[in-house]
Amino acid sequence: MTEQATLIKQINELRQALELHNHRYYVLDDPAISDAEYDSLFRELQRLESEHPEFASPDSPTQRVGAKALSEFPPVSHRIPMLSLNNAFTEAEVTAFDRRIRETLEIEIVEYACEPKFDGLAVTLTYENGRFAQGATRGDGYNGEDVTANLRTMQTIPLRVPTSHALFEVRGEVLMLKRDFQKLNEKQQARGDKIFVNPRNAAAGSLRQLDPKFTAERRLTFFAYGVGAVEGTALPEKHAEQMEYLRQQGFKVSSEVRVVEGVSGLLGYYSDLGNQRAQLPYEIDGVVYKVNHVEQQARLGFVSRAPRFAVAHKFAAEEAVTTLLDIEVQVGRTGTLTPVARLAPVFVGGVTVTNATLHNEDEVRRKDARIGDTVAVRRAGDVIPEVVRVFPDLRPANAREFVMPTHCPVCGSAVIRLEDEAAARCTGGLYCPAQRKQALLHFAQRRAMDIDGLGEKLVDQLVENQIVHTPADLYKLGIAAFAELERMADKSAGNLVAAIEKSKRTTLQRFIYALGIRNVGEATAKDVALHFGNLDALMSADEIHLMETHDVGPVVAASIAQFFSEPHNREVIEQLRAAGVTWPEGEGKKRVAGHLAGKTFVLTGTLPTLSRDEAKQQIEAAGGKASGSVSKKTDYVVAGSDPGSKYDKAVELGITILDEAGLLELLKGKENDENN
Repeated sequence: MTEQATLIKQINELRQALELHNHRYYVLDDPAISDAEYDSLFRELQRLESEHPEFASPDSPTQRVGAKALSEFPPVSHRIPMLSLNNAFTEAEVTAFDRRIRETLEIEIVEYACEPKFDGLAVTLTYENGRFAQGATRGDGYNGEDVTANLRTMQTIPLRVPTSHALFEVRGEVLMLKRDFQKLNEKQQARGDKIFVNPRNAAAGSLRQLDPKFTAERRLTFFAYGVGAVEGTALPEKHAEQMEYLRQQGFKVSSEVRVVEGVSGLLGYYSDLGNQRAQLPYEIDGVVYKVNHVEQQARLGFVSRAPRFAVAHKFAAEEAVTTLLDIEVQVGRTGTLTPVARLAPVFVGGVTVTNATLHNEDEVRRKDARIGDTVAVRRAGDVIPEVVRVFPDLRPANAREFVMPTHCPVCGSAVIRLEDEAAARCTGGLYCPAQRKQALLHFAQRRAMDIDGLGEKLVDQLVENQIVHTPADLYKLGIAAFAELERMADKSAGNLVAAIEKSKRTTLQRFIYALGIRNVGEATAKDVALHFGNLDALMSADEIHLMETHDVGPVVAASIAQFFSEPHNREVIEQLRAAGVTWPEGEGKKRVAGHLAGKTFVLTGTLPTLSRDEAKQQIEAAGGKASGSVSKKTDYVVAGSDPGSKYDKAVELGITILDEAGLLELLKGKENDENN
């Protein structure tokens, strides 16, 4: 076998392995390898494709992210219209639907395929000779929008299928699973960004982004529910069998598809799925009944803009009206304060609701929610109930406005809300019980104090058993205290105590980062350590002096000053010093001079050959600065594969974007100048 043939074989085997593992992870929910093993295979394929671009393929797993942003979505005409369904809301309407089918077909009992009615965005996928060629939204049913580049980023959409059809269209729904929707909103809230009302809005907004990289950041899922145009071998003769065929082609198909007979079977399925609704991994707003035999579907045909052979049986609306008894504030693990509505008990979506989120202070003001109001409550995502709207006409005379507390209701520390942020936050990061676990995990991580062995499960036990209240308490514990914890023996307890002891000797940069000050990442921690040289000088600095530090603006300066002004935080720092945590004083030193001095770089995505640490070290060796966020002060953004929102912001601000080759060329710039 030639060297080229061997290389092609290696690349194809990597692609096949990655697609197999994608299918097991995203479609079957049954991963066969760890994330680290998957990442290793992915990076190896990236390397080979980068070194040998002549073997590039649009079907490669590495190409799911990276298409250029569009200025608009081109129109697409559907070969077969994507029509909507007629709705049924009562048992009588379902009975009438079944009667019309029986009378038209002149049979006594009809066989139906029943499936969930997904609450997402309908799309059609076109495969040509097994390759994914185009994807489009439903639009008006006859014409949609070409969203191929965005759909390619979704791991649940196969880029190749084993079908022998020359043309094969798959119809289905793009949606966001409940767990992914909750994680998305948690991230949005932590960043002070817009909170999505429901998974459908989040999925639709994510799919219709002009830049596919933005879509790739959102965890979207595709479920197939039918076929469109087909050229080639005939498909199975029943709808349920076609769904199984799609599953065999690698598509995700709902496990809730059932075949039933007659109206009693339809209503039984509706009742069963309604009872399971809260446990389903995705949102549904009803069920769909389809005549199972495809030949019978053809005989029944269509009426207006809907098929006669199918109907959507909708669930009752999941909203209810109740009284807003009070608005309390919860403190999250990152210190975010969230207003929570305490409600008169009301039955919504199968459960009794007494609490609902109001997201943040701005949302309370926008909705003009007052204590004593009559409000409409909806279960958003079947997980987090929320106050949808207020009825001001029903407001009692003694209704009270909500006031965001100025001090944390958990620990009493000051509450701040930085400019351009929607979230208010507690400043007692090292002390606040609500933030305890997060503070300890951050403090112990490798790039901070590097306490090997202090993981999430152990931190959970230390906090829940009231053994550790602040990071300083870690240095007061011996082997006996750790050995009593679950899954800990004398040897592992001894190793942990040794790791804690070793962490006492650190650097000022690591210590500052370990404190978990909001907006202070590793790069900023290094900058302030270099600028001030010792902790006392930093702790006593005001915002004006903090902004004299390289790349520290008003927001970061305010975060640092507020953190050190909180007595609880200063007390924990003194306890840490008293426990023996130390670093070389006066370790601040002049930034290395070089031909990139004064230039700020931001790294995003995965580079072909350099790790992020290696790239950062080379930039700093040339006198540049590697920052963690993009701003107007950024000179270059170095983008690898799957770059994320930093890339988007760089494009928006007109910042120069480099790939790895461009960075390496820039790093050699001084040497080249001297040789000329």
